[in-house]
Amino acid sequence: MANQGALALIVTIFASIAAMGSASSLVTFVFGDSLTDVGNNNFLQYSLAKSNYAWYGIDFDARQAQGASKLGIQSPPPYLSLSQNDDRILKGVNYASGGAGILNETGLYFLQRLTFDDQITSFEKNKEAIKAKIGEQAADKLLNEALYFVGMGSNDYVNNYLQPFMADGQQYTHEAFVVLLISTLDKQIKRLYNLGARKLVFTGIGPLGCIPSQRAKSKQGGCLLRVNQWVSQFNSQVKKLLLALNRGLPGSEFTFADTYPVVLDLIMNPESYGFKDSNTSCCNVNTTIGGLCLPNSKLCKDRKDFVFWDAFHPTEAANMVLADRIFSTLFSSAPAPAPAPAPSHAHAPRHHH
Repeated sequence: MANQGALALIVTIFASIAAMGSASSLVTFVFGDSLTDVGNNNFLQYSLAKSNYAWYGIDFDARQAQGASKLGIQSPPPYLSLSQNDDRILKGVNYASGGAGILNETGLYFLQRLTFDDQITSFEKNKEAIKAKIGEQAADKLLNEALYFVGMGSNDYVNNYLQPFMADGQQYTHEAFVVLLISTLDKQIKRLYNLGARKLVFTGIGPLGCIPSQRAKSKQGGCLLRVNQWVSQFNSQVKKLLLALNRGLPGSEFTFADTYPVVLDLIMNPESYGFKDSNTSCCNVNTTIGGLCLPNSKLCKDRKDFVFWDAFHPTEAANMVLADRIFSTLFSSAPAPAPAPAPSHAHAPRHHH
């Protein structure tokens, strides 16, 4: 599910951290799910989590990816589109895969996807190829100075814990599930560190209780407060983990990008950002059978009016707003608001067509 517009978020965040070099020398490695998948799943023959068909990418211009255009750089190419000998691996690679999660069982029913562990293994292979190309010392320098973007966790809820037919939701209390997620993530980030990652941005999960696939479960069509509370607990634990890793791993600069309050504000106050609808999707989707925009789906008249494209993903217009807001929130002197949802956030505004 290549929602390429979300790359604006990646490169705008990276831009501010990349004070050490010019845009043209910025090397980025991206790990994530459908929010940052730029085509890897299209190379997986049996994957059910891809979007190389009508409507997806309708507003995406690779030459003008919002954040990239600010920097004068292109977003990294998908890993599966490259051979190991391709010189482009020296400029960065995108390993993100629709349906992927922190846990290997997440998104199992998509048949094929690159889990976070798979993505790190792919990066490890690229590291060996980079060493063969430029030598071990230069490779270590390149990887230490590169920027790493990790956006994981949403599918561990939407396509795992919140699915009644998946074992984790039955087996674990939420507290135990978060412990499992964080302990797994701890090992994964340490593995990246041992492979050379020093400058890393982890993007927290947004208010999943307010995305159309979850709101469809509410009788009133409002946000699911419990899901938002769970997401906030996860985000809080990731922050603590990154702080601990920064203290324990020499040279590490791991940053948490808190998208929750920014996305929530966009959903609660769509008119403030020029949108009309934040509780349904532009594409008329069936949330009971996946919630994706199928080629025969009916589209809204004006995509710029909608915050959500399908049951899971923001529209290109919403991604542009989010990228700018997260950029300014991350790098302003003022601290970001805490991501604790108040009871008043239980229901977002409702708009009828």
